[in-house]
Amino acid sequence: MSFPKSQPDWNNREVIHRNALPARAHFFSYTSEEAALTFDRQRSEWRSLNGTWKFRHDASPFEAPDWEDEAPLTYWADITVPGMWQLQGYGRPLYSNVNYPFPVDPPNVPHLNGTGSYWRQFEIPMEWMKIGLQVRLRFEGVDSAFHVWVNERPVGYSQGSRNATEFDITPYLKTSQHNSLAVRVYEFCDGSYLERQDQWHLSGIFRDVYLLALPWDSIVDFQTVAELNDSFTNATLRTSVKIQGQAAGTVVIKLRSPDGSVISEDTIEPSQMSRIQVSQPALRLWSAEDPTLYTLSLSYNGRVISQRMGFRRVELRDGNILINGKPVIFYGVNRHEHHPQLGRAVPYEAMRADLLLMKKSNINAVRCSHQPNDVRFYEVCDELGLYVMAEADLETHGFLSIEKNNIPAAEAFAMTRTQLMLRAFELSAKWAADNPEWREAHLDRAVHLVERLKNFSSIVIWSLGNEASYGCNLADMSKWVKRADPTRPVHYEGDRQAVTADMYSVMYMPVDDLKNLASERTDKPLIQCEFGHAMGNGPGGLTDYIDAYRAEKQLQGGFIWEWCNQGLLKKEDDKEYYAYGGDFGDYPNDGSFVLDGLTWSDHTEAPGLIEYKKAIEPVSVTFRGEQQIQITNHYDFRDLSHLIATYRLVQDSVTKAPTVLLLPVIRAGQSVIIDAPVHLSQYTEPTWLEISFRLKEDMPWAPKGFEIAWSQLPLHDNEQVQPLQTAVVAPCGEATIREHLGRLHIDFPSTKCSLLVDLIRGTVQWSREEKLVVSQGPVLGLYRALTQNDLGSRGNGTEWKKLFVKDTKMYVKKASWRNDLQEKGIVHVNLSVRVAPPILEWACDASLSYKITANSLVIHTRGSFSGTHPKFIPRIGLTMTLPKDYRRASWFGRGPGESYRDKKEAARFGTWTADLEQLQTAYEWPQENGNRTGVIWARFQSTETTSGTCLETRMSSPFNFSLRNHTTEDLDHAVHPHELMEATENILNLDYVQHGLGSGSCGPPPFEPYCLTTEPFEFTMSLQML
Repeated sequence: MSFPKSQPDWNNREVIHRNALPARAHFFSYTSEEAALTFDRQRSEWRSLNGTWKFRHDASPFEAPDWEDEAPLTYWADITVPGMWQLQGYGRPLYSNVNYPFPVDPPNVPHLNGTGSYWRQFEIPMEWMKIGLQVRLRFEGVDSAFHVWVNERPVGYSQGSRNATEFDITPYLKTSQHNSLAVRVYEFCDGSYLERQDQWHLSGIFRDVYLLALPWDSIVDFQTVAELNDSFTNATLRTSVKIQGQAAGTVVIKLRSPDGSVISEDTIEPSQMSRIQVSQPALRLWSAEDPTLYTLSLSYNGRVISQRMGFRRVELRDGNILINGKPVIFYGVNRHEHHPQLGRAVPYEAMRADLLLMKKSNINAVRCSHQPNDVRFYEVCDELGLYVMAEADLETHGFLSIEKNNIPAAEAFAMTRTQLMLRAFELSAKWAADNPEWREAHLDRAVHLVERLKNFSSIVIWSLGNEASYGCNLADMSKWVKRADPTRPVHYEGDRQAVTADMYSVMYMPVDDLKNLASERTDKPLIQCEFGHAMGNGPGGLTDYIDAYRAEKQLQGGFIWEWCNQGLLKKEDDKEYYAYGGDFGDYPNDGSFVLDGLTWSDHTEAPGLIEYKKAIEPVSVTFRGEQQIQITNHYDFRDLSHLIATYRLVQDSVTKAPTVLLLPVIRAGQSVIIDAPVHLSQYTEPTWLEISFRLKEDMPWAPKGFEIAWSQLPLHDNEQVQPLQTAVVAPCGEATIREHLGRLHIDFPSTKCSLLVDLIRGTVQWSREEKLVVSQGPVLGLYRALTQNDLGSRGNGTEWKKLFVKDTKMYVKKASWRNDLQEKGIVHVNLSVRVAPPILEWACDASLSYKITANSLVIHTRGSFSGTHPKFIPRIGLTMTLPKDYRRASWFGRGPGESYRDKKEAARFGTWTADLEQLQTAYEWPQENGNRTGVIWARFQSTETTSGTCLETRMSSPFNFSLRNHTTEDLDHAVHPHELMEATENILNLDYVQHGLGSGSCGPPPFEPYCLTTEPFEFTMSLQML
């Protein structure tokens, strides 16, 4: 290709498409009704061009081959389509959240612009040629722009990476055989300024490529809209078609019920509107809870189109979004298209697996962030039942970054973080959102979004994009969408005053501020398009948001950011791990910020998803009166008749079989009070009434017996739970004591136990029969490894680093001991300690009083803070080390997975056992993990022998513990799991209390009730050999 004398298409704002066909509804054309009803595109007039293509990669478009002359293919490599070329050995993946990865000079991108040249041969079916069909070439997604040649003749150009493009290639074909197709793909184009989404930058033909055949006189577009009366007992299905050619025949429209029988049939002229009436009992409504689908077929000129559709109505009334007449709550997630090995070239099986897991996790809505998805995704949402916010391929976040950087330092210093971001947001509008030169580029993305997806029932909201500022172009997008489809509301978070949007939308707002905003703005619904930033260990405080959604009329839910970690699988030095920004040498990058999902990078559930499922479960149970319970149905439409309820009692080391609990009819949104199945006030030991709700029958997304919701109600008085009361702390024979060089040697011959108390360091070694049980400790500690939420811009990690909390150490100021003459066999050791960092003067001053017997230690700890100490502290607890073979824990408390004070609702009370590997959570960016809360007792023992000593611990109140084989320092320093070094001994943390997690990586820090303040504390802990 020669250097151009004019602006190339990929650098020309005036050129969005060349010779591309208008955007249309997605469908396939079949030659028979029977074939159309299978929805099997292989039975349509369709031919896939996926597979192996020839490929060449160049650093610039001007070095790429010129397809107007047949290019030499010698030495070209093979590449897989669909696919991203950076994941097939060409260039490198780049992760950037905000910043543009090239010099900003809109609409220009550099001429050093990676270019992929694709080539393959294809054949046209002989029957297509015989009857003279129009042949269309369709690309479902190409990143970021491309030119097309057929038989060395230029066909056209298109940009808009996640939008479909279609060309009529009939005039360019030679014969049915030996046709060639060449595609030149540009890594960047002027449209890249509108595509700065928080995801990996990857390039190539990443969705299906195929041929379609249509008669020259055929349906090329259609729209179907279900209108329901106010009682939702009658519906009118309006269908209109667009014909290419003579439009000489009639269109036959049939509607089939879910069982396949024809309900109604209509025949219209192509210029007419079809109106099919449907009434009960034939009419069943579509919702996420009951996704009933009908089949619409349109026959014209020997061809048949089929479309699954549901009857549902979306409207705005009294400040709410109503679906089928009822305000709904969106328990949603944001989902990027991602595959750990294939990038955005996501196979159908993987996207379906995502949606099945969402359904199993009680999620009812998904925001397609921040671009249109593979069209099959919406088909599965229709089928399984998920509300979809369909979003245009638009984000210009990089301009905001520029304007934030341009605000003078003195002016920025006087602003809060929120004020600074809002100011930068306003200033950034001039680049694109409020720049008329970019109007057509914005509108094109709205057109492609709506036209392709207008017939999918699961789509209930159109979204104009994300973080693209606000101005005349966004306003025009909103107006166009409302004209094209007045049946769905429009969302755009950047329209902060909802001038043209149909709802207020916010991101990451603290729950109290959210409730205040909802009380102020009552004219339109309020949703959180992003909340609960799920980065690493978190998010915390989800139940606070869900409680607010259910309590405040205007709050209609939100969408967790985000569904999955977007790590890319990488192999290095025989190690396999999930890579993030910078791991490929990419620059600029935003590091591990791409690991912020409810699922791991392999799309299996992480602890955050388990917690979210619990927070949004559709049934809850609470006490009501002395002997009654209240069951609340949080579904919007369905009663609980599809669930079977059972109950059982949960007690220490007792597992009782569940008993069926008969329920009355509990309609959607209703609460019913029933008599409790057991007496509620006769338990003096920790006891919970557990009620579980499971599926009665198989569902398309889960089998019979799958648990949908559960509740545990405490039947004991928390004030009466004294774990230490059951600890045996009694003398077991006299002790032999000697002190030497600051070390106290204590031997109990009767039990063959011995202790070495280091009065200088304040630590203990404890052994039985000369085998260590406690290698070292306990040491009073204030620090835990930081989480990604701690390290975020709103987290507490910055203050903790500033005040050297990580570097705090325990120092003994004074030590004394005595052998109790009144109680032979009991030794008392008293330590006065100071836990403090270097450099600074703040500290925690504490006393540790030991009561030692032959088989037990009881440690009473009391402390307070002095100096200019932090407001919050990560933890207060005792740390010790155990021998390597002590790898198994049993406990009575919350489990089986990890839990924290603001992320514990999914951990149920019970008696649990786990080995060391199960006690740790392998976050893809190492951090604090594996804590268990609400623990009454915990026991630790060797996995190498069943007859060894078991160490049991209790506290004066329910406590936390973690057992791991990585040090806190290592968790803080490693940046990938494979970099963690296995410690020489296992580290046991026994914590009185921990600070909450929050979602400060992008959202708020822990809410006030979950914060650990630096106030005086006091607790007692026992350790006992069993």
